[in-house]
Amino acid sequence: MDASSDEGVVTEEVVVPRRVRARDAEPWDAHTPDTVDGSAQNRLLIKGGRVVNDDMMQDADVYIEDGIIKQVGLNLHTPGGTRVVEAKGHLVIPGGIDTHTHMQLPFMGTFAVDDFYTGTRAALAGGTTMIMDFALPQRGESLVEAYHRWRTWADAKVCCDYALHVGVTWWSDKVGEEMQELTEENGINSFKMFMAYKDTWQLGDEDLLKSFKRCKEIGALAQVHAENGDIIKENSRKMLALGITGPEGHEMCRSEEVEAEATNRACVLANQVGCPLYIVHVMSKSAADVVSSKRKQGHIVFGEPIAASLGTNGTHYWHKCWRHAAAHVMGPPLRPDPDTPRYLMDLLANGDLQTTGTDNCTFSASQKALGKDDFTKIPNGVNGVEDRMSVIWEKGVVSGKMDPCRFVAVTSTNAAKVFNIYPKKGRIAVGSDADIVVWNPHATRVISAKTHHQAVDFNIFEGMEVHGIADYVICHGRVVVEEGEVRAVSGMGKFVPTPSHCPHVYGRVQERDRTNAPCKVERAPYDGPVTQLNGQGRVPVQESGIMAANQETFYTRGPTRSGGVNLHDSSFHVSGWQRDDDVRPRTSIRLVSPHSGTSLQGIFW
Repeated sequence: MDASSDEGVVTEEVVVPRRVRARDAEPWDAHTPDTVDGSAQNRLLIKGGRVVNDDMMQDADVYIEDGIIKQVGLNLHTPGGTRVVEAKGHLVIPGGIDTHTHMQLPFMGTFAVDDFYTGTRAALAGGTTMIMDFALPQRGESLVEAYHRWRTWADAKVCCDYALHVGVTWWSDKVGEEMQELTEENGINSFKMFMAYKDTWQLGDEDLLKSFKRCKEIGALAQVHAENGDIIKENSRKMLALGITGPEGHEMCRSEEVEAEATNRACVLANQVGCPLYIVHVMSKSAADVVSSKRKQGHIVFGEPIAASLGTNGTHYWHKCWRHAAAHVMGPPLRPDPDTPRYLMDLLANGDLQTTGTDNCTFSASQKALGKDDFTKIPNGVNGVEDRMSVIWEKGVVSGKMDPCRFVAVTSTNAAKVFNIYPKKGRIAVGSDADIVVWNPHATRVISAKTHHQAVDFNIFEGMEVHGIADYVICHGRVVVEEGEVRAVSGMGKFVPTPSHCPHVYGRVQERDRTNAPCKVERAPYDGPVTQLNGQGRVPVQESGIMAANQETFYTRGPTRSGGVNLHDSSFHVSGWQRDDDVRPRTSIRLVSPHSGTSLQGIFW
C-alpha cells in the first residue's frame, strides 16, 4: 500500500518522562539529571524522506522530542532549536531488531570476543537499534541468578536497547517456579530449550513437554534450538574414528535431516500441549519446510532464519585453509547446498518464515584453534549483528524477492509483534520510541573484517558487496551514527521488558483450546461379558451355551476323532500362558496303527 501524506500533520498527545540529553559534543550519560535546555539533540526533525512501515510507505517528515516520535506528516510545526536531518532520496525506517545474539557468552571454555559494548556499537553501525540476547544458566543453576548476571554484564555496556530470553537448560519444579517469577517480575516472555549439546544443555522429550506446558501456563513463548543431540554425539564419534578432525566434520555429523527431525519433533510436542513455538536459527531447506508445513496445518510456530543462513553457505567447511573453514563453524551449521540462502529468502519474503536474527557469537582465530585437532572442540559461533540489515536488503530487496515494507517487517516489526513490544518498537508512528534509521538504498559498501566495528578478526561475509547503508541511525532520539561515524556511548541503552501473553502469539490460543477441547461420546453403558485377568494369564468369563463350566477357552470347531483339540483353535504361543498349563502331563503314550496296519498294543515309550 502506498499512502500519500497529503493529509498533513499526524499528532497525538503522548505523556512521556522528560529526559534531555547533552549536546552532540558531549557524550550522553544515562545518569545525567533531567534538564530543559532546548538543545538540538533533544529535538530532531527528519525531513524529506520516505517513511516505510511494514504495511505502508508515505512521503513524510518525522519530528522527535525527548526520545519519542511526536509528529509524522508534512508541513510540521517544530520549535526553534530543532536539529534537522536531511533525508531526501532516502528511506526512513524503524531501527532493526536482532532477535538472536550472544554477547560475551561463556561457551566451550572461553568467552565470545564481542561483548555488550562492541557488539551493540557494531549493531548501531549497521542500522540495528535493539538486540535480544540470551541468559543461559548452567545445568542446575538458578534461572533467576543467570538473568541477574546477564543484566549486570549488559546494563553498564550497552549502546542500544536490549531484551533478554532465558534458557531452560535443566528441569525441576524450581525451574518452573522461576520461569513464572521471571515472567511476572522481570519482563521475560520467552524461554529457550536446547535439543542439542548433549550432557550440557540438552533436554529430553519429557522435560521439553514440561517446559512447553509451563510456557503456556505463564503466557510465554517457547523457543527451541532444533537439532538431535543424541545423533550428533554418535556421528561425532564416527567422524573422529575415521580420522575426520577438521571443520568439515562439524557439518557431516549434523546434517539437514538431523535439524529437520528435531524441528518436526519440537512442533509436534508443542502442538500437543497447545504451546506457541519459535524455532531459532533456521539453517536448512528441510527445517524451513517443516516450519512452513506446520503453519499451514494450523500450528502456532514462528521461524527465524539468520543473516548467516541467508547470506552464505556451508561450502566453506571444505576450504583448504583451516582458519577460514573453522571461522564458519556454528550450530546448526551452514549448509553445503549453495541454493539454501535463496530458498530461505523466498520463504522469508512470502511469510513462511517471520523474523531475522544473527546468532552473533564471535570467537577469534586463536579461540577457534582450541579445536585444531578435533572439530568438536571448535567454539561454535559467527558474526552478523553489524551486517544483517545490509545482507537482507541485498539478498531480499535488490534481488526483487521483497519490497521495502516486507524488509521492515522481517528486520524489525515482526520481532516487535512476536515479543510484545509493538508499537513501542518496530514502527514509525506518534508515540513510538524514536529508534529510526535513515537508509540509503543506493549506496554500496564491501563487507570486510578490516573495516567492520566488531571485535572479531574474521567476517563470514568477507568481500561481499551490498547495497543499503545506514547513513543516519537515531537511538532514543539521539543521532548515534552519522555518515559512517559511530557516536555510541557505553551504557546509553536500556533493558526493555517484554510482557507475557502477547496478543500476536496468544491471541488465538484461548479460542483454539476451547474449540479443540476433547469431548467424550455419550453412549449406553456396556452390559456384556468382561474378560477377567489373573497373574497367570487370561481366564475368560463363562457364558451359558458357549462354554462348559470347566472350560478355559472358546472353541468354534469340535474335537478330533481321537478326542484331541482341533489345532485350528489351538491357543499355543511360543511363550506365555497355554490353555493346558494346568493339565497333568501323561507319563506314557499309546500308539494305534493305521486302518491297514497292525495294532501295536502293549508297546510304550
